[in-house]
Amino acid sequence: MTNVFKTFLLLAALTALFMFIGDALGGRTGMTFALILALGMNFFAYWFSDKMALAMSGARPVSESEAPELHRIVEELARRAGLPKPRVYIIPQETPNAFATGRNPKHAAVAVTAGILRLLSTEELMGVLSHELAHIKNRDILISSIAAVLAGAISYLANMAQWGLLFGGFGGSDDDDNPLGIVGVILMMILAPIAAMLIQMAISRSREFLADATGAKILGDPVPLASALKRLEEWNHRLPMQVNPATAQMYIVNPLAGGSFANLFSTHPPIEERINRLLAMKH
Repeated sequence: MTNVFKTFLLLAALTALFMFIGDALGGRTGMTFALILALGMNFFAYWFSDKMALAMSGARPVSESEAPELHRIVEELARRAGLPKPRVYIIPQETPNAFATGRNPKHAAVAVTAGILRLLSTEELMGVLSHELAHIKNRDILISSIAAVLAGAISYLANMAQWGLLFGGFGGSDDDDNPLGIVGVILMMILAPIAAMLIQMAISRSREFLADATGAKILGDPVPLASALKRLEEWNHRLPMQVNPATAQMYIVNPLAGGSFANLFSTHPPIEERINRLLAMKH
């Protein structure tokens, strides 16, 4: 429950930040406009999340005759998780990785790279797929979409305030005098989107921890996932994937090269911490 509660607190913080910034920068009218704009854009992304993610990754559907063992594992784990069997896709890349997508369990899909099928043992692959089914079970696409709406609305408010300053207004509240003053408005325009992004990333990290824990419970053993995470992290540093950066947060491990950014700016928790938490579940 710790990660569920943390997600709730982070979403509450993001909501409070939006309300405060909205009233300070855009007033009620600006706040409403920004929220409607963000809702419209992210509703489309949420509704078509599976098609967009699969298309951007170059994934192709595979039949049971093409990948019988993969289908067998997905079907068995979905049964254990109490979920409908998701559609199964393969991404034609050698770097081992995987993700799940879909707006709800009835419209879900799991995608794995060709490389992961060659690298991992059956038990490790089951650990990875249990993690992905956990994302579906925990409705993480919905959670991330809500966070994206709020973070997007904050960014729109900052842009509105910027245009307001350019054209001689404060872009501010409904009152004639903005209590922040022009310096405060400028600082908030810069800092608010950064704060929203940090909270959004923290939400993503908390959902990864939760998916690890839920996935280990689905499988009945946390060790295969812990072992898989270690191997996947090593390979993704050695052979980074060619992916759209917008989809990087969906993968079980960060598919992008480097990892030079601070953990604060990462959508994925440190692998060492994820492994330690999983192994602690054995005791």
